[in-house]
Amino acid sequence: MDNDFEDIRESVRRLCADFPGSYWQAKDRDRAYPVEFVDTLTREGFLSVLIPEEFGGSGLGLAAATAVLEEIHRSGCNGGACHAQMYVMGTVLKHGSEEQKQAYLPKVASGELRLQAFGVTEPTAGTDTTRIRTFARRDRDDYVVSGQKIWISRAEHSDLMVLLVRTTPREECGKPSDGMSVLLVDMREAIGNGLTIRPIRTMLNHATTELFFDDLRVPATNLIGEEGKGFRYILSGMNAERILIASECIGDGRFFIDRAAAYACDRSVFGRAIGENQGVQFPIARAHVQLSAASLMVDKAAAMFDAGTPCGTEANMAKMLASEASWYAADMCVQTHGGFGFAEEYDVERKFRETRLYQVAPISTNLILSHVATHALDLPKSF
Repeated sequence: MDNDFEDIRESVRRLCADFPGSYWQAKDRDRAYPVEFVDTLTREGFLSVLIPEEFGGSGLGLAAATAVLEEIHRSGCNGGACHAQMYVMGTVLKHGSEEQKQAYLPKVASGELRLQAFGVTEPTAGTDTTRIRTFARRDRDDYVVSGQKIWISRAEHSDLMVLLVRTTPREECGKPSDGMSVLLVDMREAIGNGLTIRPIRTMLNHATTELFFDDLRVPATNLIGEEGKGFRYILSGMNAERILIASECIGDGRFFIDRAAAYACDRSVFGRAIGENQGVQFPIARAHVQLSAASLMVDKAAAMFDAGTPCGTEANMAKMLASEASWYAADMCVQTHGGFGFAEEYDVERKFRETRLYQVAPISTNLILSHVATHALDLPKSF
């Protein structure tokens, strides 16, 4: 990926240089959202690369978006604060009405509106999405929403949320995936009028929340696509999400390898650089080999996505390989730094925590393996 979109990569590197480790350390300590970083990325157009030019974006493909996120993470910054702005809008772009596109996409592209929240996961459903219980009943010109969501990132920092609800009970549907619909919720109007947001403190500063819906009224005009077809709409955006997050993992891995290699050359113990020792240099080399292979898988998945080729299996494999390669590199980097790897000022421990997330979210490694087993290898379903 290094030779692709070099102009974009260089621009992202220059931007990220204004947000050094001390900036992120302060945000971590205060559990604060990186408003300045997100606003700068938005102003420079990096979060609207997937929005067509007619709606104020760059109209570039997913491969360009992966270059943006990879460089953000390689620079030591964190795209998790805003990466959803890239892929969540795809639900509106692909399945929304012309009126919805005209009303929202130009404002998302300009930064006037933030579309950062993606409301799918529930406490009792987890990744078994067909068992969600949040229900929207039609009442004249509104949907009335009741239920609960969990692990919804950036809800406190988003103006709009793409929300998956049931509009027909599961037991009344021909297929478990039927009967779900997608609503575009205006968070500015919803909070305090049926929507309550409760932050969840986690091991990393990810602005994660739990949402409670108590007869929240959403205009029926905010239904995206057809009622009952929402599961398919959500799935179409998940491939983009997995590929983009895989690119973040590649960036994280390169960050760890860059830092470890530099430290191994500079750090001297027993009268010589620790990098001269094969016990130190071999893990760094192995991390580079694994990350290079994973990067090619991310390239392939992004190219297939941009070509309109079905790429569910490739997107899943890219996400799994990249997350595991970045985690190996993270562990290696801490080990190379020794005690200094745990020191806040080196940023290794922060990135170590951040990259661990991606073997769990947005889909766990075991579910990826299950998908590959049944879709690529024709093995029987285990659930």
